Amino acid sequence: MVLIAMMRRLLTDHKHAVAAIVLLQLVQAAANLLLPTVNAAIIDDGIVAGQTGVISRLGAVMAVIAVLQAAAAVSAGYLGAVVAMRIGQQLRGEIFAKIQSLSTQDVAVFGTQSLTTRATNDTQQVQAFAVLVFTMLVAGPAMGVGGVVLALQQDVALSSVVIVIVPLLLLIMYLIVRKLIPLYREGQDLLDRAGGILREQIIGAGVIRSFVRQDHEVRRFARVNGSLTANNLQSALLVAGMLPMVMLVVNLSSVAVVWFGGQRIQAGLMNLGALTAFIAYILQILIAIMMSMYVLMTAPRAAVCAERISAVLDTMPSVRETRHATTVQAKTLEQPGTADGNASRAVPPGILEFSGVGFSYPGAEEPVLAGVSFTARPGTTTAIVGSTGSGKSTLLNLIPRFLDSTAGTIRLGGSDIKDESLDKLRASMAMVPQHAHLFTGTIASNLRMAAPDATDHELWEVLETAQTMRFMRDLPLGLATPLGQGGTNLSGGQRQRLCIARALLRKTSLYLFDDSFSALDYDTDTRLRQALQARLADASVVVVAERISAVEGAGLILVLDGGRLVAQGTHEGLLETSATYREIAESQLVLDGRP
Repeated sequence: MVLIAMMRRLLTDHKHAVAAIVLLQLVQAAANLLLPTVNAAIIDDGIVAGQTGVISRLGAVMAVIAVLQAAAAVSAGYLGAVVAMRIGQQLRGEIFAKIQSLSTQDVAVFGTQSLTTRATNDTQQVQAFAVLVFTMLVAGPAMGVGGVVLALQQDVALSSVVIVIVPLLLLIMYLIVRKLIPLYREGQDLLDRAGGILREQIIGAGVIRSFVRQDHEVRRFARVNGSLTANNLQSALLVAGMLPMVMLVVNLSSVAVVWFGGQRIQAGLMNLGALTAFIAYILQILIAIMMSMYVLMTAPRAAVCAERISAVLDTMPSVRETRHATTVQAKTLEQPGTADGNASRAVPPGILEFSGVGFSYPGAEEPVLAGVSFTARPGTTTAIVGSTGSGKSTLLNLIPRFLDSTAGTIRLGGSDIKDESLDKLRASMAMVPQHAHLFTGTIASNLRMAAPDATDHELWEVLETAQTMRFMRDLPLGLATPLGQGGTNLSGGQRQRLCIARALLRKTSLYLFDDSFSALDYDTDTRLRQALQARLADASVVVVAERISAVEGAGLILVLDGGRLVAQGTHEGLLETSATYREIAESQLVLDGRP
């Protein structure tokens, strides 16, 4: 049912082409059914009666019908292929757009590999099913029904063979298809698992080799690969067994037709031409059943794939825009401390306010964040520190609404971020994620993701601020240097600095850095922070950092512990008032050799 509903929706924009395909398939079926009748007339009225003129005239008619049948089949096949390719294109586009709208939490529900498989392999299966539908589904049943009717017209008594074989063939196909559906569903899940393991092994090849785990990973992949092979073999055997079974039934029925038909001709109850036509109609019925069989063999896998695709398309993003979403802009709030309490001030666009903010994953026993309140002001660097798993990155991801807070309010420029357009909200800030990621292209194309109209001079300016000039001078192509997927032809520190440069290219009032300096050496880190301090002097800067030495100069330091804000203040003040911060600082400063 899901597959039918999906096809009906996708064909809405192609209804005229579909109508033409149906008409062409009907013409094709009618031409196929007419040929045996004309052939019977040639035998009875021409050859047997010795009428040469009849043979010539009806032969010409057969030639015209054959040409018409071929033209209709080719046209229907061409139009069907075009519409099927459009359906595949539309499905891939819809899945891609849906994935873009999903939050980090939503993507984790499906898994990266599963989403990739659904957008590629699953879509391909639905597309292949559409091709068969547009080339066989109408012509097959039409030929089958027409063949049965015309066979009955030729000889009612001999048609008892048809009445027996058609239900028998349909029963065989039903039993096989019923077994195929669960096998195909299991096969798609195994394909997801195999793809996920393969992706992990390719990305983590260095780690696997360093720990000498190649044999273990080979065995791990072999287990899933073996299960997938066994599943595919079982389904392939069922599909392969269908054709011989159908052929056996049809061939036995053909023998019966010739046997009983010959007896009826000998008894004078049937003409030779009628028997020839009857055999041809038996073959037409066979062809119709074979065409339907091919569609039915593809249908179970396509149905499973359609369910998986629909599961993605029907997912409501956990982060959604409200109907009254506006743009981020400065708001006028009451100015505290005035004599009459009615004076007002314009809230700067870069001011960021957390009020009792919390976040919990659905079904989790404990929240990841709870009761977080602070204010990050323009011209001030706000640093977030804490142990691993304390919720630092989660807190940062709440600001651009990659995740949505489940408690409290976050305001940017005086506006609740949930009342803002997602595009406008995210365009009002620049973020460098924890894992530096670059895209296939050039250094210039990656930087211009933040500002498509930026000049080369502006690109070199941000690259200089990001302390990339040392390695950029060694690149003969400069900004045109090609980058592999993920920027794998650069070191971790180089990728981080290019991502920082990309963020700096967006001139905005709020900058978010999620542990974006972890791969830098101490000297580069120091020079980069000094350059950022000068360049972002008027902006609000929020930094997640692991190293205390990297946040000593921050105007406000937030200390997270177990998802709760346990302290906030300056470096010197927190050393005196916060045991958690002092413990982190002392452990790191001792490791750095500092008193």
